[in-house]
Formats: sequence, structure tokens, C-alpha cells
Amino acid sequence: MELFLANFANWDSLVTVWPLLMQGLVVTVQVVLVCLPLAALCGLSVGVGYSLAGPNMRRAIVVMIDLLRSFPALVLLVLIYYSLPAFGIRLSAFSAVVLALVLNNTGYFGEIFRAGIMSIDKGQSEAAHALGFGFFRAMIWIILPQAAQRVTAPLASNALELIKATSIASIVAMPELLRSARVAQELTYNPTPLTAVAVIFFVLLWPFSRWVSVLERRAIIARG
Repeated sequence: MELFLANFANWDSLVTVWPLLMQGLVVTVQVVLVCLPLAALCGLSVGVGYSLAGPNMRRAIVVMIDLLRSFPALVLLVLIYYSLPAFGIRLSAFSAVVLALVLNNTGYFGEIFRAGIMSIDKGQSEAAHALGFGFFRAMIWIILPQAAQRVTAPLASNALELIKATSIASIVAMPELLRSARVAQELTYNPTPLTAVAVIFFVLLWPFSRWVSVLERRAIIARG
């Protein structure tokens, strides 16, 4: 037990590198605050665009969604950060991470919104049009509020996965939480910083995870 504590829960090492870990946490939060709204907005645009498009465009949207979901965020990040310079496009590590996560999660959010919107009975749209509502007005005031109730659980679940996926930023040496922990480990010759990161993620995400579980149970009961 003493050996375990000395290697994975060394208080002296933790105190030394704590400021570095906090800097990494700030960067991680910044990535989340930028990526999550952008990915959700892009996904919503895809869902609304699908309901507005004709048959051929709908097929193209489905193909795009499948492609974005098929590529792991890590692969997208490597392609964006290391391949684009060959075409004269150089992005900062932060921009590359944001672009990779937004593209990947646009596929997931887009499919969620698409399914939610298409699950609303067509009679709702027809009634809205009969009352003089245009497409976008009907979408905003009638369709989307109903669809949002049905997709809240999967949206929250996907948001949780996006937050955890921010750790891929360490691949391009961006000083987010995991990268900071690895640097701290090298400075202290002790894996305690990695243990600290695991604890930080657990403390921050466990309440969110429990909330997602509650939403999923409520969704199952509502469908039942």
C-alpha cells in the first residue's frame, strides 16, 4: 500500500504540479466552451436542412453524417493538423482541435436532431402552415420544441462524450489537462499527476453522467 501511495498518490508531487494541472484544466474548459455550442449549432443546421431538402440532398446529408461519424476524432485531428500544411493551410493546435471535434460531433448531433425532427408527426407542420406559419417559423415555434424534448437525453450523452474527447488535444502538444499531466509526470518522475487528472475528470463529469442517466431513464419511461 505504501508503494502504491508513493507512486500514484504522492502528495508532494501533486502540490508541486498543481498549478500546471489547473492551467491544463482551463485550456480544456476553453475547448469545451468553443466546441460544444459550435457542434450543437452545426448539428441543428444539418437536422433542419434535412427536413427542408429534397430527396437527393437528403441522401447527400445522410452520407455526410455517416462520413463524419465514421472518422474517429483523433484521426480527423491528425489529418487536419499534419496534412493541411501540405496545401498551404496551417492551423494552430487549438484551431485544429476545435475543427476536428466540431466536425466529428456535427455528425452525431446532426443525426440526433434529424431523428428528433423527423419523429414529429407531419400533421404538426401541416397545421402550422394552415395557420400561416412559414417553414422556419413553424420549425422554431412548433417542431423544434417538441423534438428537443425527445432528444435531450442523447444530446446530453453526446455532449459528455465530446468533453471526454478533448483529451485528444494532447496529440498535437496542446497544453490541455492530459498533456499538462504528462508534462508534470516528466517533471516529477511520478505518475501521480495522471491519477490527479483521472480524479478531476471523475469529479467534474460524474454529476453530469448521473444527470444523463436520469434523462435516459425518463426517455425510456416516456416511450413506454
